[in-house]
Formats: sequence, structure tokens, C-alpha cells
Amino acid sequence: MLTLNSKNMIKKYIFAFALASFSLSSCLDLDVAPMNIVQDKDIFTSENGVLSYMARIYSQLPVEDFRYSGARGFNHFWIIDPVPMLTGEAIGRDWCSAHSEDFDYYADDANPTGNGYKLIRDINYFLETLPSYESYFSTEQVNTWKGEALFARGFAYFALAKRYGGVPLVNTVLKYPEQSIDDLKIPRSSEEAVYNQVYQDLTDAFNLLPEKAQRGRATRYAAAALNSRAMLFAGSIAKFNKNSNLVDQDGNRLVGIDASKAKDFYQKSYDEAKKVEGHHSLYMKNWKEGDKEAQYQNFVNAFFDESSEENIFVKEYAYPNSVHGYDAYCVPRQAMGANGYATLVNPTLDFVEMFDGLPKDANGHLQNFDEKGHYKMYDKTMDLFANAEPRLRATVILPGDDFKGESISIYRGIYTKADAANGISHIIPDGATEKYENIPECKDYIVSSPNPDNQTVYTLPDGTRMNAAGLSGPFASDAGAGAMSGFSVRKWLNPDMPKSAVLENNSTQTWIEIRYAEVLLNRAEAAYELAELGAGANYKEDAYQCINQIRHRAGADLLASSAELNDFSIIQRERRKELAFENKTWWDLKRWRVIEKEQQSTLWRILMPFYAAHAGKYFFDVRTDEDNSHRFTFDTRWYYKNFPNSSIEKNPLLLQNPGY
Repeated sequence: MLTLNSKNMIKKYIFAFALASFSLSSCLDLDVAPMNIVQDKDIFTSENGVLSYMARIYSQLPVEDFRYSGARGFNHFWIIDPVPMLTGEAIGRDWCSAHSEDFDYYADDANPTGNGYKLIRDINYFLETLPSYESYFSTEQVNTWKGEALFARGFAYFALAKRYGGVPLVNTVLKYPEQSIDDLKIPRSSEEAVYNQVYQDLTDAFNLLPEKAQRGRATRYAAAALNSRAMLFAGSIAKFNKNSNLVDQDGNRLVGIDASKAKDFYQKSYDEAKKVEGHHSLYMKNWKEGDKEAQYQNFVNAFFDESSEENIFVKEYAYPNSVHGYDAYCVPRQAMGANGYATLVNPTLDFVEMFDGLPKDANGHLQNFDEKGHYKMYDKTMDLFANAEPRLRATVILPGDDFKGESISIYRGIYTKADAANGISHIIPDGATEKYENIPECKDYIVSSPNPDNQTVYTLPDGTRMNAAGLSGPFASDAGAGAMSGFSVRKWLNPDMPKSAVLENNSTQTWIEIRYAEVLLNRAEAAYELAELGAGANYKEDAYQCINQIRHRAGADLLASSAELNDFSIIQRERRKELAFENKTWWDLKRWRVIEKEQQSTLWRILMPFYAAHAGKYFFDVRTDEDNSHRFTFDTRWYYKNFPNSSIEKNPLLLQNPGY
């Protein structure tokens, strides 16, 4: 069985493609690879040899998974700078300000899986060499391997295009000294041409790949689903890009795509998504109509059931050779292991408010006050979320919810003012950014705990003693791995992992890179855009049906008809809810060209539960980030990454992106 951590991955091979190619790092580096004793016939005349080569290709795929960091790139142990810090999905103790991806996928020599052209070189060599050895294998085997290679090349070019725009298209093995240095200085192709290449590679892969394969290997429907994602991205660039433009001397538009091409790309995205219909489906195992608990558990299980028909393309892990640290970094503090990490990802109230079933005001914000202007009071913190769509609970650990058999205690402090039983008005002034303990209006009435290791114990009016903060935070002076937003992430956490096993680099749950829910969302968005571009009302109806499939499974409110799908923000919000913490939102916000509007010196909002000592109930205070340190602004240059100066020095035809 070939997976990314397969036992069949034969690391001893030094691949024969090094004989005739040179490194494409730093844009066509001219270092000639040394000769070695492993020849083409040693690799390409046996199934194990070819599978080892394919394993190398799979291991280099630019999958933005548990081991992806916007600071460090691919296949790094995920402990700092998680991408949800950049999208408003969450805040944390790492990225706290204006930021974009720091690593360089175009020419990262330090990371063998962080250079797209190294992967493309390996693929090109494979595609050029395999035909000479086809007689050793069946037609089915050869077609599958070719399809997998083309799938990987489409994947790599898409990863480059969404970061840089137009890049050099290199679809043959470059040879030096057979080719001159000038011949090896390849200019950037237009952004449109790169997406056309992605489309062609993935279409060819679809025609060659089997319908089903072992987990971790591409199928024809994985190719179609990835194509749908890429074509949707291209359509969005054609429609929304207004910030950047770059044309070379031959008139090729290296950055941006002409708006007239939007309809064609949206049509391709829609058609590719339709190919998947009937071959994959939403996970609905043990889902029950009207049963919120069953619907919640269904969504949790969707990320762990290996038999799920929703999974289209996955990246597997296995102890001890291929592991990650998601659980250790992200569990609530009560569930943390001996490493001492926890709650790296703290969902924001801005994100939580997107979900249905919460009490909200006319602006869609959480309504935490009653008609008299007093905080609403609750016997238990979870009462506020009693009617929330089950998908929220499966995505975010809410204050007081159960996880691994215990209630996750999240509250900020105890409010001690004696007349609280008659109603509590806003405890801090509007716009206050200081910690509660520093605000004169409330500091005398707040009992808090400075950190998790130094809990203040307060005696309530009835004589009961109570910790001044929840066991999982938040805390007054030291984040201490507490829930600094009032929430902790739930999606992807292994519910069956014992505390003793919650250790750094000890997790093995599978990363689901492509699932059918995303395909439905791609289809809905493409259909909506096609309807807006005059392709017909049937597309609007199809978009409505796709959105309602997602909402039905989620336990969310259904749209009554396609007439309610009257605003693009409905589709945007549904993607952000369904695909949260899957490293998709960052790219959605970029392709829609909205992230700079969302992030204009933005402080994300949080929800702080308090226990009112004299009322014997909980209330919730809404405010901006208490640390006043997570302030985000997006530089519009970041819609496209810059090329390394060293690459431009080696290849003057590589024009730099605007603004750098």
C-alpha cells in the first residue's frame, strides 16, 4: 500500500533523474547533479522501483496540512504561526500582527519539499523516462503512474500560481551543458497560461487515473476535485483582482487575468465539480434528523472515519516514522500532556458569530444584553449555545462543553458586586482595550487568577469556594496556554487520545486535503457566478441545492428557495464555516480580494464568560482581544509573493511582482 508514510518508501534509492537534470531552485540553478550508481533500469524495470519514485513525488506535494506553517512552509513540525491566525478564524500567542507567508515555495533550497520546481523536475523526468520501460508493466499500471505524475504537476503549478501569479512553465527536463545558459533562462508565462496548464495536467490525469485507489493515492475524482478548486481560484482572479497588474514586453499578463475570462474558468470549475457527483458524498453515518447530538457527533466523526465516502484525497500519518503535533498544540489546557503545550488556536467571536442558532442583534453580532441593557444570565455557560448549529460545537470547544469525558471549564473571573442579582450593566467602557484588572470601572469587582498555576480561590456568598478562572482559562496576567479568546479549537482533535499520549509529535490522524463538502462549495460558488454572468437561472438553483446539502448535514438553517441566495456573502460565509481550520480560508480571502478590507488595523473580538457571585449565574462580556496585541493589517502587495532577488539575478527574464 503506497501512502505518504508507506513502508514501501525505499529511501535508499538515489533517483536516476539526477543524471540528466539540474536543480531548478532559485530559478534554474545550473549546478549539475553528480553521477551515481543507480541507473534508470534499476528504478523503472520493477514495480517497487517505480513505487519508490512515486512515493518521493507524493512526499513533495505542497499539501498545507498539520505540518504546514505560513512561516516555515511544508513538512515542518507545526508549533508556531498556524495559518488561522492570519484569517480572523483565531488568535494565538505567535502571529500577532500584519503578516503573510514568509517561506519561498519558488526557490527554497533549505527544504527539499519547499521548492515547487524540484517536484516539477522529478515529475518531468518520470514522464519522459517511463515510456522506455512500459513493456515491463501492464497498460493499467502505466496509465495510473502517468496520471499520478500529472496530478502532482498540476498540484505543484497551482501552488506556484496562487502565490506568484505567472511563473515559468517547464514541462521537459532541462539539460546542461547540452542546452545553453540562455536557453535555460525561461521567462514567466502569463497567469492565465499557468492555470491553463494546471487544467490540462489535471484533465489528462482524470483520463488516466482509476476511479478508486489506496488511501493517499490520487484517483480521477481527486484530479477533478483539485481542478475544480484551481479553476475557481482562476475565475476569482479574473473577476476580483483590481490591485495588481504586470505585463511583459510581449504583452503577456504575468499578474492578473482578464475579466472576460472569468466565465470560462467558472464554467470549468463547475464542470469539474459535477464530475465528482455520484462518486463521493457527504458523510452522514449515524446522522439523525432533528437530533443535534447525533449531528454534532457525525461532524466530529467525519474527520476520523477512514471509510468515509466524503474523503477524496488524504495525507496519512503513522507512528513513529510520520507524525505531527496537532493535539499537543491545540487541546484545551485541561487535556494537555506532559509537553505543556495547549490552546495554540483560539477561535475568535467574529468567527463563532457566523454560525446559526446564536442570539444575535440586527447586525448579526452576539446579543449578550437583555432589553433593559443588562447582561443575559445563564445557569451554565453552555446555555448560551443551546440552539447553535451542531457544526459549531464540532468545530469549536465552547465554554463548558464536554471533551474527552469532562467539562472544559472556560471563564475569565468572578464578578463580586453585591447588586448583581438585579442586573449587571456593561462592566467596561466601549472600546476599552486594557485588561479587566486595569479598568477602573470594573477592577474592584473582578476576582481573577493570574495564571493556571496560581489560581485564586474565592469564597462565594453561600460559602462555596470557587476558582477565580476556569481550569482552561482565560487568565489575567499570563496566557499560560489558556483559552485567550474564550474558545478553543475542536476540529481535528483526536477524541480518543489519552492525556498521557498528548505529546509533541505524537499524533497520527489523517489530513483530509480534499473532501466532497469542498467540491459542493466550489460548485455552488461557480454556479452562482455563472448565474450572475447570465448563464441561466438553473445555475442559481443548483447553487442553492448545493448550499442546502451542506447546511442540512451541519444542522444549520436551510435556505427556503434559491431566491434567498441573493448575496455572495452567503456562499462566502458557508465556506468559512464548513472549511474552517483546514487552511483554505486564507486562500479564499486572497482570491476574493477582501482580506485587506477585513484587516485594517483589526483587533478581533473575543467572548469572556464571568460568574456573578451574588446572582449565582454566568454572563458573557464581548470585547476586543484583551491583550491588545493581535492587530492585523494586510498589505495589498501580499496578494502575490515576491520572487527572491537571487532568482532574478540568475534569470533577468523573471520579472519581479508589483510593489517589491
